[in-house]
Amino acid sequence: MPLYLTRFSYTPETWARLTKTPEDRRAAAKKYIESVGGKLHGFWYAFGGQDGYNLWEAPDNVAMAATAIAISGGGALSSFETTTLLSVEDTLEALRLASSIKYQAPGDTH
Repeated sequence: MPLYLTRFSYTPETWARLTKTPEDRRAAAKKYIESVGGKLHGFWYAFGGQDGYNLWEAPDNVAMAATAIAISGGGALSSFETTTLLSVEDTLEALRLASSIKYQAPGDTH
């Protein structure tokens, strides 16, 4: 199954609710991805541009997109970004396939 890295940030209101009533959000994240046949591999909070990161496994892009839409639509986040991760093997296959594509740069008439 494909792996996905998500980066998210909470709204100030969500941080206020979590400060008032601390809650381990891993259980909720696990429930969301398992409902589409996936698995949560990790959940981390961070300093910097994003508040947290998740590593997910999902059956396909549609299942991950559904999870992302459901979470984003909940209103607790100010941002949610998903990156599809490629294994080294998939990247090597893509590199081999790329060598068969005859790319021509814009304006290159050769």
